[in-house]
Parts: sequence; structure tokens; C-alpha cells
Amino acid sequence: MMKKAYLLLSLGLLATPPLAALDFSGNVAAEAQWFPRTAQFAGQFDDNLTLAFQPKLRQHWNERRDEITLELFLRADHRDDQRQHADIRELKWLHVSGDNEWRVGIDSVFWGVTESQHLVDVINQTDRLEGFDGEDKLGQPMLHFTTIQDWGVFHVFVMPGFREAEFRSPDARLRLPLPVDTSLTRYESSDGDEHIDVALRYTHFIGDLELGLSLFDGTNREPLLTPGLNGQGQPVLIPLYEQMTQFGLDMQVIVENWLWKLEFIHRDVNSEAFNALTAGFEYTFYGIFDTAVDLGTLVEYSHDDRKLNPGVFDNDVFAGMRFAFNDVQSSELLAGIIVDTDKQSQTVRVEASRRLGDSWKLTGEIQAFSNVDVADPLFAFSRDDFLLLELAYYF
Repeated sequence: MMKKAYLLLSLGLLATPPLAALDFSGNVAAEAQWFPRTAQFAGQFDDNLTLAFQPKLRQHWNERRDEITLELFLRADHRDDQRQHADIRELKWLHVSGDNEWRVGIDSVFWGVTESQHLVDVINQTDRLEGFDGEDKLGQPMLHFTTIQDWGVFHVFVMPGFREAEFRSPDARLRLPLPVDTSLTRYESSDGDEHIDVALRYTHFIGDLELGLSLFDGTNREPLLTPGLNGQGQPVLIPLYEQMTQFGLDMQVIVENWLWKLEFIHRDVNSEAFNALTAGFEYTFYGIFDTAVDLGTLVEYSHDDRKLNPGVFDNDVFAGMRFAFNDVQSSELLAGIIVDTDKQSQTVRVEASRRLGDSWKLTGEIQAFSNVDVADPLFAFSRDDFLLLELAYYF
């Protein structure tokens, strides 16, 4: 699969002059994680230490109309062998010609406006070995064409190859109720992981309104996990990747201190067609108590009408607060709670970060689960409350 991306990228590499400008940056991060509650499954660990390295190399020439970017990610894990992994987040050639842009190679693309989840974001596979919030993505081979016009920005994506999801080992926390046996992975398409996916996206500003429309046709990034037996007769979950067509709409509009947000999708897969939406607002109080601190208050509602394979956000309300301290250390804090209005399950998350000097950054996360119903998809994580601290050095 990756060979196709490297082949396309080589066209740009051949054109690179030997004395082009070169930028090197990245970070090294040490992470400590502690789970205070007794594990739900036998053999699961209570704490963990990891080390991550994410270097980025950028080279540009032709008056910045051409650029090569390489970004790698590597993680060493003290306890979970499955989480010891490496990935190419980006390996792409960018060429700018007037109002048009071409990107060829491996890239990461983000779509979406809401805070609690990103329904429309379907280009990259989620890196499930990383954070619990699903924000980390695996690099995706693609040909990406963009044209920027007065009537909006139009994107065309052609993706020659698919990245399978990876899952944590049975002794890890935040794992599913059964081990996932990726050696038994199945595809609806006879092309398997070499199916060519396509996507279109249009974005435009209309006054204070930012509008996005998208269409994706290809392999569903979310595998359907079905119970089965492996070769040793042990119960496992078997991934099935269906073909899907998804229409997406995302928009946000600024009205004074208000930021109104909406994401909506209609997804059609063989097992079930469904609609889902997340909508809400963020209201910001600037300079609270005559200080430099800004406080953003967030409220969002999510609904998903799947019947056979209900998602986590089937009928949920999210409420949160975002503090921007506007200090020289770029201190930030986000705290939020998600409540399932049907099952009354609750998840609480707090994220905070602060720069230390010019090159260091300290980040903390707290995740807690409360009153999780046995029928909730989050029940396997119900005893996996955790505290995470990360110290990163940026260069």
C-alpha cells in the first residue's frame, strides 16, 4: 500500500535542488500514566511509562512553491508491547501553482468544528494506540488537489490504500472486552486494503458563517467488530471493514461572543444506514474578573440513530469550560463532562498544559468514568480512570 505513495512522492523528490532551505523541528516526550482503580480484566497493569519521539523535516524551494515534508512518530512503551509502534504521519510533496495546490504522498487531514467529537473527519485512520480522545491519526497515502477561488475552496482526494486500525494488548488498560485478532481481518471489498477511496470537500465563508460540505466513498475507517474464535479456539473480536458512502456537513458561525457549531453526517454501509449529528455553542467571557484570563463555556448535544451497532454518542450532552490564561507560558485548561441521557453514564475529562521556559511543555490529563451502564459501549473502560502527565522538549 505504501509503495504507491512513495512512487508518487518520488516525482517531487527528483525535482528537489541540492541546496534547498531545510527546517528541522519536533519534540521528545516522556509520559507517565496511573490508573487508581482495580482493573476490570485479569492481568491489566495499574501504571505505565512511555517515551515518544516526533521529528519533522521540511525542505522548500522554487520561492516556496514546492515543499517536501517528512514527519515521523515513534513510541516506546514500558508495559504494552502492542503500543510500541512507529508511523509516518507525513511524507508529502506540496506544489503550488497560482490558485491550485497539489499534495502527493502521505498526509494527515482534519475536518470538523465541534469539541466533543468530529463526525465528518473520515480521511485518516484513528491511531487507537495513542490518546483516548481519538485526536491522533495515522498517515494516509493520498493525492490531494486543492483549488482556491472566490466562490470557495474545493478539494479532491484520491487515496490508493487503506490503513487498518491497531488495538491495545489484552493486558493494557482502555482495551476492549475481548482481544482483537487483526490476523483475521476481513474486507467487504475484494480489493482489501488496496481499495482506492475518493473524497470531495467544499468550504466557503459567507459573512460570519464558515460552511463545509464533504462526500466520501471508500473503506469505512471504523471496523465492525464481531465476536468469533481464533485458531486456538479462544474468543476474540474480528474486524470487518465495510464499504461506505458518507455525506457530511459542518458549519460554524460567530455572533459577537457566541460561536455556534454543527456537524451532521449521513453514512450508508451494508450493515446499516444512519444519521448522526453534534451541535452546540461556545460562549466566551473575555478578561474575567479584570484579568487576562478568557473563559469559554461549551455545550453540545450528540445524536446517533444507529440501531444494530450503536455508537458512544447516541444521545449525549457535553458541557465544558475552556480557560485561556493568555500568559507568556501559554497556560490552558479544558474541563468537560459527557452525560448519556438514556443510560446516565458519565465521563469527565480535564486537560491542562503550560510551557516551561522556551523549549519545555508540561501537559496533564484526568479521565474518569462514572455510573457506566453495562449496555454502554464504554463499559469495558468503566474502571480505567487515569491520570496522565507528559513532559515534552521541543526543538
